[in-house]
Amino acid sequence: MLILSRRSGEAIRIGTDIRIVVVQLGGGKVRLGIDGPRDLRILREELYEMVAGLNQQAQAADPEALERWLEQPPQAPEEPT
Repeated sequence: MLILSRRSGEAIRIGTDIRIVVVQLGGGKVRLGIDGPRDLRILREELYEMVAGLNQQAQAADPEALERWLEQPPQAPEEPT
């Protein structure tokens, strides 16, 4: 792991396409701005872990679950209140 010290407004580069800028410091937090290619997916780690876990669950799902779900009658949409 590379550990760097940066001040507000300073940046680091990852390769030629990714730039990370320290936007704000304070209150025990740091705000980062990330510039990168539009096709590069950037996720907070906790969201990445949640998605990865859900994907693993989906792969391990009961193979007949889709068939049972498809056999259920469609439900009418709920009326707005």
